[in-house]
Order: sequence, then C-alpha cells, then structure tokens
Amino acid sequence: MGTDVLTVPELDIVRTWHLPTRAAETDTDALALLEVRFSRFGTWYEIDSWWEGRFLERTQRGAFAKTIQESGTRVKIMFNHGFDFNIGDKLLGPIDSIEEEADSPVLLSSMFDTSYNRDLLPGLRAGVYGSSFMFRVMKDEWDQEPGRSEHNPESLPERTIPEVRLFEAGPVTWPANPEATAGIRCLSGTDAYYDSLRSRDPRRVDELRSRVSALRTPDDTAGRRATVDGPGAAPAPPNEPAARHSAGPTPAQQRVAAYSALR
Repeated sequence: MGTDVLTVPELDIVRTWHLPTRAAETDTDALALLEVRFSRFGTWYEIDSWWEGRFLERTQRGAFAKTIQESGTRVKIMFNHGFDFNIGDKLLGPIDSIEEEADSPVLLSSMFDTSYNRDLLPGLRAGVYGSSFMFRVMKDEWDQEPGRSEHNPESLPERTIPEVRLFEAGPVTWPANPEATAGIRCLSGTDAYYDSLRSRDPRRVDELRSRVSALRTPDDTAGRRATVDGPGAAPAPPNEPAARHSAGPTPAQQRVAAYSALR
C-alpha cells in the first residue's frame, strides 16, 4: 500500500535524464547549435528525495505547451544549473526555438562564442553530457494506492504531470544511469539543487525545509494529498497538448496552503 506524498506547491524541482545534449555546426556567427531534449513523455521514473518523498512520476505530452507559449524565450540555458565552479551561472546562449515533439520537449540555442562554451564544446559534440531541467508543477494527478505492476513492483504512489512551468534547462555532467531500466532513467536533482542553493540563499532554503518538515509530522492530517484517480494504475497520458495553465492552485495545493496558514 502506498504512502501519501507531501510537498509544498512552490517547490522548484529538478529532473535529470540520460538524454544526450548535443552541439552541431552552424552557418551563423554562433559557436555551435545546441540541442537539449529534456523530458521523455510517458516514461515512469522513480523519485527518491528528502524534499519530495518517494514515488513514481511521469510527464505527459502537452505538459510544457503553456509555458512554451507564454515564456519560452525567457527559459535560461545553463551548465549544471549554474553551479559549475568555473562557469557559474553564465548563460550558454539564447533560446532560438523551443517546442514539444512527440517524445520530448526540445530547445535549440545558438551558443555564445565564449571561452567557457569552447571548453564545453568537445563534450557536447560527442554527446557525453546528459540533460536536466528545473520547473514547478502546475497540475498533477496522484494515485496514492496504485497496486503492484510491472513498472511499479513496490506499489509506490504514482504522479502524472500534465502541466509545468519551465524555468531552466541545459547540459549536466552527471545524468541518470544509462544502464538503468527504462522506468528509472530519470533522477531527482532537487536535493542536490537545494544543497547548492543554500550557499546563495540560506534563508529561503531553510524556510522551505521547515515547511516540508512540518508537513511530515505524525499528527498531520490537513496537509495530506488525496488520491485523484482512485485504485489502479494511473491513466495513460493523452496526446492532446494542454491548452493553458490552471487559473489557480490545484485542490491538493489549496489543502497544503490552508494547512500552512494555520501554522
């Protein structure tokens, strides 16, 4: 039997894939053309995180449609989420295009002709870097008691994400293990992200940590998420793109916010 998963709605989360980020020659003045594919639709992967809990997750096609339409050109492209010792939070290039393809969202960027990009270029051309992205969940659908299945032998809670708000994507040095099974080729980078962020913004990280800890106290009831889909496996993701972000928080997010307001 699954255990309810608790989180705060404004938590920024990170996912890392073994989807190669590549750079190709270009006929422009740019150093190279960078291609980042960063979320494989409909693929279950396991999340095991202090910040988020332990569950299975998948994004569905259309999850990025609204954020691409509204703010796609403002998405940042950085190496290792801006925490690389040498490059820092320097941008690799602008967004030339970003769209959802059948299997994954993909962005293209004309890389700036800089020394730090030249250092990355051999590895990018060889396809040895993975991809990662940072986002916030705008809508999610939970099955807290899915039962055992081939993709979920431990009967972990399952989350399907139909809407996200995308902030940043780019290449990373340590992607998910390419030898892992198809269902776990994505990793949560959320813990490592907040460990790094604490050196820059300790107050924000400590406040979020306190709120997450409060949700996990033994007598907590008001903040628990309800099962959305009921017993059984989560439904297959539809192919239709999301029309727009929700106008407000989901019912589960409202319950978490109400509980936090009482503290």
